[in-house]
Amino acid sequence: MAIRVRVPRTSLPPIVPLLALGAFLMCTTEFLIAGLLPQMADDFGVRPSRIGLLIMAFAVGMIAGAPVMALATLRLPKRATLVLALATFGAGHVVAALSGSLELLFVARVLTGVVTGAFWSAATVVATRAAGADARTHALGVIGSGVALATVLGVPLGSLAGDHLGWRGAFWLLAALAVVAAAVIGRYTPGEPAGAAVSVRSELRALWSGRLWLVLGATVLVMGGCMGTFSFISPLLTERAGIRLGLVPLVFVCFGVGSMIGTNGIGRFADRRPVATYIGCALAAGLVLVLLIPLSANPVTAVVAVTLLGLVTMAIPPVATGLTVRLAGPAPTLAAALTVSAFNGGVAVGSSVGGHMLDTSLGATGPASLGIAMVTLGLVPLAVVAVRRAGRTSDNHPFPSCAAQPARA
Repeated sequence: MAIRVRVPRTSLPPIVPLLALGAFLMCTTEFLIAGLLPQMADDFGVRPSRIGLLIMAFAVGMIAGAPVMALATLRLPKRATLVLALATFGAGHVVAALSGSLELLFVARVLTGVVTGAFWSAATVVATRAAGADARTHALGVIGSGVALATVLGVPLGSLAGDHLGWRGAFWLLAALAVVAAAVIGRYTPGEPAGAAVSVRSELRALWSGRLWLVLGATVLVMGGCMGTFSFISPLLTERAGIRLGLVPLVFVCFGVGSMIGTNGIGRFADRRPVATYIGCALAAGLVLVLLIPLSANPVTAVVAVTLLGLVTMAIPPVATGLTVRLAGPAPTLAAALTVSAFNGGVAVGSSVGGHMLDTSLGATGPASLGIAMVTLGLVPLAVVAVRRAGRTSDNHPFPSCAAQPARA
């Protein structure tokens, strides 16, 4: 009798890298503004700081829009949600390109942030379903690669497009690319599996999981500590490491290289032991932030520390998202959307408080010191999750039974 050997799937469905390209496109617009600041400020006759508010407008749209749009589009097929999100994203950039007032441009940025949040929540569900329970974090890591690339390339691409096309031309280009992405992703997104339809009530019921909220709270703190530090890494590099300002963008590339490694390398561990992997990532992030302060006194070690910061920081989103999807059981859409809000909420908190830390006696090391404190606090809810994971039968919403083998903490 022939013995059938099950060969594990090593490649991801084609929709996953396509969603990564969509994530790159939609997140590039968040960082694009930084490269277009001078041109936009001159065009509208305002200070660059006023234009900088457009970055905040996009973040606010994502934070509020992700859960709201997740519920609003719940009964739509995920393919339709992705296509509509990209189409609306493109329309928002058309409005921005045609806008004659800063107020209209602000509204367009909020709109694009809202639909980006909708894209993220739908893409998370599509990717995890397509990849299967044994590779869901790997799939989310691949999508996170698009974010890592946008983080590094968004500003230089904005500057390049602005120089050749003007800032309005850059927005027209993004609108055109969004249309192409909508057509391609719509073509390759798989249909809804049987029994996939859920109700608003079931999505809200999934939020009764105490461990889900502990993971979301930890995500706000850990991501806030890491990205709050990264937001003000330039003063640390120029004032302490003595790196010339013109070379700082090259250090950001190193952060991006670390990010690519982190987002793609963590999946094999997180799919098997999600809670333990998240705790390990948070501990590693805290250690890197601690080392960043002394290592930033030397240019070479500072670059190494920033690269490691990118690795540990961008390893966290796929781990956290995969874990919240597991905890939400058969109703993952709203949980995925809330994770998007948690990421951006952490960035907003860490960046706003980190800016004030620069004015303290700690100076350029202030944001990193704040980051250490936030990551340390983030370990507390993760420790509670680990304890409750050991006695998960007392929780109303254990890890979903659809997984071939339930993940161990």
